[in-house]
Amino acid sequence: MKPPVGPEDFAALDLRVGRVVAAEPFPEAHRPAYQLTVDFGPGLGRLHTSAQVTNYALEELVGRQVVGAVNLGTRRIAGFESQFLVLGGLAADGTVALLQPDGELPPGSVVA
Repeated sequence: MKPPVGPEDFAALDLRVGRVVAAEPFPEAHRPAYQLTVDFGPGLGRLHTSAQVTNYALEELVGRQVVGAVNLGTRRIAGFESQFLVLGGLAADGTVALLQPDGELPPGSVVA
């Protein structure tokens, strides 16, 4: 378990619902990953991320709603600018099960 944080720390994260509009292989990444483009709606637009979610087929990802942390800054990963962190649960075998809302929400919806 990680050390406790206050509610203000959690509230500082900007978690949003988005829809994957493109998913491509990322052979330059050191660990197996995809490049995802996610539409977060009119306020944020389309953002890109590198995600180690190769347990999903590319065609399974396109159209899927995901949850992303959009205010963590950008990171360069093998020359690619990753603009947000897509969230998922880690399975015992190391694969990621992507988080998604339990029903359709408009892109850009705030996660509370």
